[in-house]
Amino acid sequence: QVQLVESGGGLVQAGGSLNLSCVASGFTLDDYAIGWFRQAPGKYREGVSCFSLNRGIIYADSVKGRFFISKDNTKNTIFLQMNSLKPEDTAVYYCGADRYGLGCRPGDFGSWGQGTQVTVSA
Repeated sequence: QVQLVESGGGLVQAGGSLNLSCVASGFTLDDYAIGWFRQAPGKYREGVSCFSLNRGIIYADSVKGRFFISKDNTKNTIFLQMNSLKPEDTAVYYCGADRYGLGCRPGDFGSWGQGTQVTVSA
């Protein structure tokens, strides 16, 4: 079955960087839509960056130019390099995947990891 395991979160000062990893199992990366999502306290989960089945790589406007998604098919792993972090980037970051997911909308993704906390201090 599909399993996703995130790692790499932590506490960082504003302006700092973090690199998140998501190890996938039970499927081949190129056959699924897969990406990064985040949920801050009291807010809905939102798409951050995805490898989309129909639109290539997608970034949320709020992270364009600062976050970069990549993948290593040999390790069945995707990454999210986060630079110039801001306090408003604080959230639990989730890896999501779906065989038929389109775009980078959380409602279109059916499999999730447990999440990794990212906290950015001012």
